[in-house]
Amino acid sequence: MRSSAWFVARCALIAWTLRVIHGAGDPRQCSEADYYFEYTECDSTGSRWRVAIPRTPGACTGLPEPVRGTACTFSCRAGEFLEMTSQECTQCPAGTYSLGSGIRFDQWDSLPPGFSSLATSLENGQDRDIKATCNSSSWLPQGNYLESNSDECTVSLIYAVHLKKKGSVSFDYQYPDSNLLFEFFIQNDQCQEMDQSADTKWLKLTKHGEWASHSLNLKSGTNVLYWRTGGILMGTKVVKPVLLKNIQIEGVAYTSECFRCNPGTFSRAPGSSSCDPCPRDTFSGHGASSCTPCNASTQYAVEGSAECKARPPCSRKDYFKIHTACDKDGKTQIIYKWIEPKICLEGVPGAQPLPSSGEREPCPPCNPGFYNNDTATCSPCPPGTYSDGMKPCQSCPAGTEPTLGYEYKWWNVLPSNMKTSCLNVGNSKCDKMHGWEVAGDHIYSGAGGSDNDYLILNLHIPGFKLPTSASSDSVTEFGRITFEFETLCTVDCVMYFMMDVNRKSTTIVESWGKTQTRQTYTHIMTKNASVTYTWAFQRTGQPSDTRLFMNDVARIYSVTVNNAVDGVSSGCRVCALSAQSTSSACVPCPPGHYIDMDTSQCKECPNNTYLLSHTSQGHEDCKACGPASRSDKDHRLCYSDCHFTHTDGNLTLTYNFSLLGSSGSLMNGPSFTSKGTKYFHLFNISLCGGQDQLATCTDNVTDLSVSDSQREKGEGPSAVKTFICQSTIIPATGRGFNTALSSQSINLADTFLGATVEDHFEGISAKPNQYSLVSKKVPDVNFYYRSLAPTSSCESGRSTVVTLRCNPEMSIKGQLSVPSQCPAGTCDGCTFYFLWESSGACPICTERDYHQIEGVCKGGNQDILYVWAEPKLCMGGVTLPEKKTLPCESMELWVRLGAVMGTFTAVLLVSLTCYFWRKNKRLEYKYIRLVTSANNKECEMPGADSCAVMEGENEGDMEDEVVYTKPSILGKLKAIASKRNGDHYENVQLNSSQSRALVWS
Repeated sequence: MRSSAWFVARCALIAWTLRVIHGAGDPRQCSEADYYFEYTECDSTGSRWRVAIPRTPGACTGLPEPVRGTACTFSCRAGEFLEMTSQECTQCPAGTYSLGSGIRFDQWDSLPPGFSSLATSLENGQDRDIKATCNSSSWLPQGNYLESNSDECTVSLIYAVHLKKKGSVSFDYQYPDSNLLFEFFIQNDQCQEMDQSADTKWLKLTKHGEWASHSLNLKSGTNVLYWRTGGILMGTKVVKPVLLKNIQIEGVAYTSECFRCNPGTFSRAPGSSSCDPCPRDTFSGHGASSCTPCNASTQYAVEGSAECKARPPCSRKDYFKIHTACDKDGKTQIIYKWIEPKICLEGVPGAQPLPSSGEREPCPPCNPGFYNNDTATCSPCPPGTYSDGMKPCQSCPAGTEPTLGYEYKWWNVLPSNMKTSCLNVGNSKCDKMHGWEVAGDHIYSGAGGSDNDYLILNLHIPGFKLPTSASSDSVTEFGRITFEFETLCTVDCVMYFMMDVNRKSTTIVESWGKTQTRQTYTHIMTKNASVTYTWAFQRTGQPSDTRLFMNDVARIYSVTVNNAVDGVSSGCRVCALSAQSTSSACVPCPPGHYIDMDTSQCKECPNNTYLLSHTSQGHEDCKACGPASRSDKDHRLCYSDCHFTHTDGNLTLTYNFSLLGSSGSLMNGPSFTSKGTKYFHLFNISLCGGQDQLATCTDNVTDLSVSDSQREKGEGPSAVKTFICQSTIIPATGRGFNTALSSQSINLADTFLGATVEDHFEGISAKPNQYSLVSKKVPDVNFYYRSLAPTSSCESGRSTVVTLRCNPEMSIKGQLSVPSQCPAGTCDGCTFYFLWESSGACPICTERDYHQIEGVCKGGNQDILYVWAEPKLCMGGVTLPEKKTLPCESMELWVRLGAVMGTFTAVLLVSLTCYFWRKNKRLEYKYIRLVTSANNKECEMPGADSCAVMEGENEGDMEDEVVYTKPSILGKLKAIASKRNGDHYENVQLNSSQSRALVWS
């Protein structure tokens, strides 16, 4: 109350001062046009004052005195405003509207006052060039709506409002693409975020072209509203922006004036809370209470127009062709129709006339599973019968059952379980006929209200039914959809294929931008649920109210869905029969069993084989598991039990990888997009175990219909549960998010091919040279995986190699890494490589991995020690034996004996060697002397025989003339005896070529 009195005194002082200053001029008395009323700020008691504020200070005198105002919580009803003179609620006049205690923003030619678009800095400390790349990213006004950025920059639309009482905020939005993150949150004047649950902060995805509404309660006081977008964009995938319109805020204290209706709208009656759009071919300006018709002969206007446009001459883009339904004669023809509403003029210069209708032609045959009942229409075959579409329906033979599904390849009329529609984005309104049109052998995108409208084609399947002989407990594929299509585009067209499981949320399965050649795409259903498949085609993403690209078209030639619970039958398949009865009724096979084609009985697949999920006819459908893998008991998949054996010659290595744990995770990075956005890739790897041990990747943002417990179990539609999966992680820091975000989860490996030490397996190369070289004493073990689901860039699916390497210097859990030249784990997006180094990847220890060391004898005892071979390249297994102590006496005796014998043998060998060497030298000398003597004798006269030693000769020279007779052992003994008796003579025979032998002593 004190503050109110002070304000009144201040106002009185200002008024007195103005009178004094302008008193000499004798100013005129103020009229109502010279001032306006405003309320003061509310005081602590919740009261306020109404004061008059001059529009031009000092221009007049006699301003009304301040009076006590209405309560701070006072507000008028919708369609009324507070008339400040009387301080009473008054109805808004025609041509205006009021929300009472609220404000609405529904015209977006520019950002209204109070709104701002802010591109958040990507990362603290990054260079200015990276930050500058987001300066052009913002929310863009597009007339009837706001359009967000479609890049990875974080852009916030901000609006601050001060509420006198509790209120609310609501808005409409389109959020079709999960590659962008879209959140809405509120902060107070202290920049503190209000408490919000995840389902109110993170907006749910919408179908393409469909608008969803979102509302949230607001507290009294200052509320700062944030609409924030941002994401991770990789590759060339087309990303759709978020659209926002009709923002309405309730809880302002009062509205002192009514808002004029925007151009193109009107309010006919007083007290309106909104304005209605003008009908087609009419227009209006600001504050209109009615709409003005256009000149129908020369002008046109779409609904909600602010002006009329001149009708152009008719051209090719103003009409389209359709195939008529079959008549009673079984004939159809092509006819042409003007696109409605018709906006072009005929009969003027440059106008193109409507083409004439084509010749009547025979209708195409019925689709498989249908028959012609002579009424010019195709009807489904009764249950239990089948048809190829050309012949009447007939029953399946004994031991078989009809197939269920749909096979659409002839398009005379739109099938009953398919619907087409047009969803408007721009100002033009879609019509019923704006959608997809049948054309005999294909169905194509027709005309829309404008080029940026979505042309929608829906196919609803209430569920799937497996063949009678198949077990739902063992299959991983409940059904599949396959379609053949092409697109022809001149601008930025895009076609989306989406699905909505159990009517919870629509997710984009795949998208194709620009022109696409004729191709086939297949998607597999891994759960039995109701699903709606949707094809959405948009000619351009640019705002448009016209049809300039009518020749840009998408064509679908065939659509096939198998195992549809409400499907028709195009043929019969073999089923299993009971072995105990003679009945021909089909019976289900237990999990992991196939149908023996010879006996029609269920037969279990052999050990370590898995049964193909989409068929179970014949033993060839049981596929053998790869090396070092085994199948689960239901033969659904092959997996590693963490045991591996490698034999190379006489060497056998045995591994037990369970020491590593059943799973591992790797977060590599950080990486940065072209805009500088920081992100990580999180890989979850399940190395060992079957169905219960698979790795799981989840999306914690865009899948709000799933509870936390379901998300942890990987049960959400966006969850991926497989051997190896990848998620994109956006850190909380630098992006304004409170928690790290996980999105874009993909399946990298759903099939385990086997484990081997070979570098090539099943067409996949392990590329060992991309890692650092190591010792080959223990070979690397490569785990090979494959994901059979094809993608736009990987037609044969993705493949993965996990290399396990023995590294005794690391812990048992070890470390996961990726090749240095492929920091994202892949260089081509189709083949992924991981290296898992660990001591737990070493083989199991055996007796060959240690050796014994014998100590010296001490005190008659000797110690025997056992030590590991260095480096130790094994883990677990056998343990080192304990130290042994053995007596060493007998061992020393044999050692001495061995030393003596060794010494004797060595001396003997040396002696013999010297003897034979000396003898050999003598023989060599004799030979040389004989050769020399023979040469001399040929030239000299023979001399007289003599026993004397001639001059110049010595006894050594005569050795060649002496022949020693080697005595025997007995002779040597006799000689020794004779020496003892004084007989010192030895008989020697002398041989000579010149004289006869002499005996001397």
